[in-house]
Amino acid sequence: MAKYSKKAGEKVEKAVHEMKEGKLKSGSGKKVTSKKQAVAIGLSEAREAGAKVPKKKKS
Repeated sequence: MAKYSKKAGEKVEKAVHEMKEGKLKSGSGKKVTSKKQAVAIGLSEAREAGAKVPKKKKS
């Protein structure tokens, strides 16, 4: 069984694409340059949209 839904993958793909174009901004309004951060933003957006995404790990 897949951990992530297709919708989640599409959100992450869109976020990474925006980051490469230089259009993706973090919550504080700064430009995102890290691929990891772009993936995290995509997964966060997918969670908000109700897509199947595992819960965040607690530190």
